Amino acid sequence: MENQPWWRGAVIYQIYPRSFMDANHDGIGDLAGIVQKLPYVKNLGVDAIWISPFFKSPMKDFGYDISDYREIDPMFGTMEDFDQLMAKAKGLDLKVIIDQVLSHTSDQHAWFLESREDKQNEKADWYVWADANEDGTPPNNWLSIFGGCAWQWEPRRQQYYLHNFLTSQPDLNFHNEEVRKAVLENVKFWLDHGVDGFRLDAINFCFHDKLLRDNPAKAVEDRQGRGFSEDNPYAFQYHYYNNTQPENIAFMEEIRALMDQYPNVVTLGEISSEDSLQTMAEYTQGDKRLHMAYSFELLTPDGNPHYIRSTVEALEDKLSDGWPCWAIGNHDVSRVASRWADKEHSPIQSKMFNALLASLRGSVCSYQGEELGLTEADIAFEDLQDPYGVTFWPTFKGRDGCRTPMPWLEKQVNAGFSNSQSPWLPVSEAHVANAVDVQEASKDSVLQAYRTFLHWRKTQSCLQYGDIEFIESSDDRLVFTRRYQESQIMVIANFTADETYYQPSVTDIKPLTGHGFEDITFDEQGQIRLAAFQMAFLIL
Repeated sequence: MENQPWWRGAVIYQIYPRSFMDANHDGIGDLAGIVQKLPYVKNLGVDAIWISPFFKSPMKDFGYDISDYREIDPMFGTMEDFDQLMAKAKGLDLKVIIDQVLSHTSDQHAWFLESREDKQNEKADWYVWADANEDGTPPNNWLSIFGGCAWQWEPRRQQYYLHNFLTSQPDLNFHNEEVRKAVLENVKFWLDHGVDGFRLDAINFCFHDKLLRDNPAKAVEDRQGRGFSEDNPYAFQYHYYNNTQPENIAFMEEIRALMDQYPNVVTLGEISSEDSLQTMAEYTQGDKRLHMAYSFELLTPDGNPHYIRSTVEALEDKLSDGWPCWAIGNHDVSRVASRWADKEHSPIQSKMFNALLASLRGSVCSYQGEELGLTEADIAFEDLQDPYGVTFWPTFKGRDGCRTPMPWLEKQVNAGFSNSQSPWLPVSEAHVANAVDVQEASKDSVLQAYRTFLHWRKTQSCLQYGDIEFIESSDDRLVFTRRYQESQIMVIANFTADETYYQPSVTDIKPLTGHGFEDITFDEQGQIRLAAFQMAFLIL
């Protein structure tokens, strides 16, 4: 176990800073607020935090549109606040991972302001520019994931620029070596500042097809994807040319070569492609590419045992020596307690889903509020902030429902998140009763179950590092084993509101305790009985 890098089997707690804790009471969470709550995070039993962007930004996409990669946006604090955060985390033995948004910048970035002026300046080729067709239309049929054409006309240059996301997020031209060097210099800046790694946003979007070939149409019955809905025109195409280009592999190796100059750091790539599992395998192959990758494959409405098994097995079949990272929630999708659970049993189901996620082979990303079993917040249209939701309302309400402020104290204004009269998003009334102080006072809460399980998991090398093999998946349950060195554990998860029985093929098994789930029993035939939404862990 001593030879394992810290990130293998780690639980990484994602902090969305706007909504975590507001220390200066302006209605927006900040770095000082994170510092205040780091002891709480440490007590959860997690190994690292991943902080979503806090860099200087016009906030058109709430920080994922960066105008200066080396400056902290004043709404989040100062570099001194970040230094204090790093020192506090180090003192608590918490690793710090930060977002890096490499594929695009804000249209307010100095690079773009120069590039757009004309075709001869020093940054002229730093973004993806293309001439109009003879009839003035864009150069090809590429679409933005946020809706509409992926090309925006710039009158200064009399050309279109590419934006895979918002029009205010122009794509960098990674075919230009100077761009790659400049991007890596920004990454190095934060490595020199002591961070322990990076979550690489939309990392397969860095390169585009040089020939600007049209994406082929997708049949109606095939219009599905991860991170966008079927009624989004983006689902009408196969995205073969606007992302996931072969050249991106070499750039992954450039990133890794830089990372390897620093001890004990990690890269975690976010992947969204036509075959995300295959791309995850490719981007983590060997020791010259990314350390880990995750995708949207479990961030789906479908959370039944068959789907979870098929997804994990599909990745395992593609991986050679890569290491996966799994997530069932983040700042871009509706909360798992609303996607996978039913309203009546949501708290007990949340306990099971959190433990199941942490029992799969790989590392884990756990989004703030999942330890409380928070459900998707209902946001009125007039309170929406997310441009994605405003565009696609009412069939898709955007991402604000999973981004509402953390509820800390039931009886305080805004549930203790902020004293501001108008936080950037309203605190969900449904969340107040699930505030941290309420759950800390209840031994049966989702929070207590989360803590108990993660602290117990640290004692189980099989769950942290072991191989995985599925034995059964049905509508009712999921059964698999985790094996590490000479040890083997069987894991059984009951997905139903009824008790279930499982007949193991071996008799020499012993239940493990200390994980927080109800003790299992054996009947006269040797069948294992599990109560509703319970998990069992047994030594084989």
